[in-house]
Amino acid sequence: MRLHNTLTGQAQEFVPTEGNTVKMYVCGVTPYSSTHVGHALSYVVFDVLRRYLEYTGYEVRHVQNFTDVDDKIIQRAQERGIDPDELAEQFIDDFFRTMDALNIQRAHVYPRATQEIGPIIETIRDLVEKDYAYPAGGDVFFRVTRSQDYGKLSHRTLDGMIAGARVEVDEHKENPMDFALWKGARPGEPSWESPWGPGRPGWHIECTAMSTTYLGESLDIHGGGQDLIFPHHENEIAQSEASTGHQPFSRFWVHNGLLRLGEDKMSKSLGNLVSVEDALERHDPDSLRLYFLSSHYRSPLQFTEEGCAAMSRSTERLRHALSRDDDNTGQPLDGAPYKEKFLEAMDDDLNTPRALAVLFDMARDINRCQDSGGQAKEAQETLRHLGGILGVTFAEPVTATQESLAAKPFIELLLETRTRLRQAKEYSLADQIRQGLETQGVIVEDTAQGTNWEYRPSSGS
Repeated sequence: MRLHNTLTGQAQEFVPTEGNTVKMYVCGVTPYSSTHVGHALSYVVFDVLRRYLEYTGYEVRHVQNFTDVDDKIIQRAQERGIDPDELAEQFIDDFFRTMDALNIQRAHVYPRATQEIGPIIETIRDLVEKDYAYPAGGDVFFRVTRSQDYGKLSHRTLDGMIAGARVEVDEHKENPMDFALWKGARPGEPSWESPWGPGRPGWHIECTAMSTTYLGESLDIHGGGQDLIFPHHENEIAQSEASTGHQPFSRFWVHNGLLRLGEDKMSKSLGNLVSVEDALERHDPDSLRLYFLSSHYRSPLQFTEEGCAAMSRSTERLRHALSRDDDNTGQPLDGAPYKEKFLEAMDDDLNTPRALAVLFDMARDINRCQDSGGQAKEAQETLRHLGGILGVTFAEPVTATQESLAAKPFIELLLETRTRLRQAKEYSLADQIRQGLETQGVIVEDTAQGTNWEYRPSSGS
């Protein structure tokens, strides 16, 4: 398999460093609003990458973080009059619910910044001792000038960055491009004790501490959206390699193109969002997955209702090809040539558009075969198997029924109990109630106005 490596700018043969194990770290969300379809595109891409690596025989160790303390979380929590940890918990719940609905496999570990303060402080202390970082005014900054190859991921020079950057003026910085590892405490904000005074971690150092804690000093794959290349991933490389003394920090940097709505990328900060929940009300999970995969993962994709609707019709053709009973006795359709073409596409930098084209060709030929009296059962099994590599369930779309009406009083009693548990910060018990309800098809959504629920019978996994 060949993967495009942002670090080298080339597609390279992928081979992990440690036998059969692939260490993969994917940057997670900052949970201060609902999970949107731009997030979904990224996590579908890395879900498919993981599925394909596992299909080819690798054992993938997948870690994905939550940045659960951040300026935006603090601001949104203050606007709503709740604790930042409660706000983050609400949107972490939202993230898991929507990712599960899209059949995205859960990572093996989901570290949270607030639960990794010890390793974060130790990493910063190490950088200060090695003179890669310096305390100033209650903050701690990383010295970019100590990193001889700073800019190697984004293919920029430090002088060029300074000339073209809108750098926030800070009298405590030695260099305008130096970035914060630790931020001194401000009134009314969450903080932790540290050798440099109370404060909280900067954004970049969190991922270094969490990835090295759970995967070691060197990764096989580090993933995320193209908008993270600079400064986030660039800074991760600099601080990680300075701390560990090991190069490279990650052998492959894999970045997905961004989802666009109109002329702009879809982002929470711009406010031009389509939530995953809203999208799932109009389109089934398989169709959304295939819509994201219809464009090569490194290319931008325009999100449109028309495009999603067209993919829904195409997905239905796949289901139809699998739904037909096959008791014919004529010439069998061989699935092997389709499988070979599918795997060739996936080996070519995860070329899912080509792989999808193979599946649609296969569905067409299965129908033709059966129409002419041929046997297609083996080909149908191959189609289902290959679709599974892309995370497609082929489940029929379902709608909510009246089954929830009789259970309504009991559901609302459980949700009232859950609210009280959350107010008491008994999040683990509250999560058990939510998870139990979701196994019965009751989808729970926490909003600023309260908790809403909806009954959605399972459509398969």
